[in-house]
Amino acid sequence: MHSSLTEHARCVYGDEYQPTPECGREHREHYFVEELTFADAESILTMLRELCPNVCDGYLPVWIRNLAFRLVLLQRPNEPELMRAAAESLYLHGPDWDDIAADLDRRADALETAA
Repeated sequence: MHSSLTEHARCVYGDEYQPTPECGREHREHYFVEELTFADAESILTMLRELCPNVCDGYLPVWIRNLAFRLVLLQRPNEPELMRAAAESLYLHGPDWDDIAADLDRRADALETAA
């Protein structure tokens, strides 16, 4: 058993900054996705920060990164900083996602203006 979502991600995808831990288990992506799906926002953010500290790095697949940001935003829907981080990631992997990223930026602006 992995001690954290980050450790599980490291085992499945590797880590650009740290060696992949040897845990002796067979890794199937769908088990990681199940854990990610039900993880709390802080665990997901920790994973993203550790495995992708810059927007254009890390070994996490783009679809995993996008899913992670989506799950965080569902748990924390009114945090402009998180919306902007998700938008930045989407812009990087666009242009298919540029309209969604632009909407996240607009929503973040609206939240900041209302505050």
